[in-house]
Amino acid sequence: MRFYDTPKGPAVFKLKEHTTRLLKGAKTTFFDVKYSEEDINNAIIETISKNEVKGGYIRPIIFHGYGKMGLDPTGAEANVVIAVWPWGSYLGEEAVKVMTSSFIRIHPKSTHAEAKICGHYVNSIFASREAKAAGFQEALLLDYEGYVAEGPGENLFVVKDGKIYTPELGNILPGITRDSLTQIAQDEGYEVIEKKMTLEEIKKADELFFTGTAAEVTGISQLDDQIIGDGKIGVTTSKLRTIYLDAVSGKNPKYEHWLTYVN
Repeated sequence: MRFYDTPKGPAVFKLKEHTTRLLKGAKTTFFDVKYSEEDINNAIIETISKNEVKGGYIRPIIFHGYGKMGLDPTGAEANVVIAVWPWGSYLGEEAVKVMTSSFIRIHPKSTHAEAKICGHYVNSIFASREAKAAGFQEALLLDYEGYVAEGPGENLFVVKDGKIYTPELGNILPGITRDSLTQIAQDEGYEVIEKKMTLEEIKKADELFFTGTAAEVTGISQLDDQIIGDGKIGVTTSKLRTIYLDAVSGKNPKYEHWLTYVN
């Protein structure tokens, strides 16, 4: 999760939605968590307050504690840790160069693709390090069918002929920032369409951009050897990015209900 320095003090972006997903994912992965959603929300607010950080990143993790070894953790206590720290832009302010990874997104029949599971990030790390070793700033993963899936830690949006497209659910994480950008785009009069897309198809896009808690809204200037648009952040991307950053920073009353204030 992220929290932002707003005119009313630190505020967490979509706290309830993130915690709901956290506990839903815990249930999906067989954790017996003794804390309620309210307990965790209060602990997050308290952690931010005690650390006196105005804006940054929140990392709540649920894990099996000491007491039992082996691949069946039944009976091992579910521990919850919450950390916060200052953190600025993840991928930078400019549009980034992206490489299609040789690693595919984890097969949905081998895991719960909709859950934010720590082990999934091994797949992301492989893709990210491969891309950076090749001189790119981020990776793009395809799914097991060869369709476009997502980045290592980001959802993907495609702008083409005035419409906005994004990969359909099933093989991707249903991102909270993805939902927020979809809402903003629809409020601005854009049609947002979820569909399966090929790599060749999206390389013909007018604009591409990533969304995510860390990445926020990041334009894509190049995909493999294909320059996207004019190689800069596109007009639509820039517009939606500005609205999003204003919303999370408490500068847009329309979306203030997305914020939970610390003080």
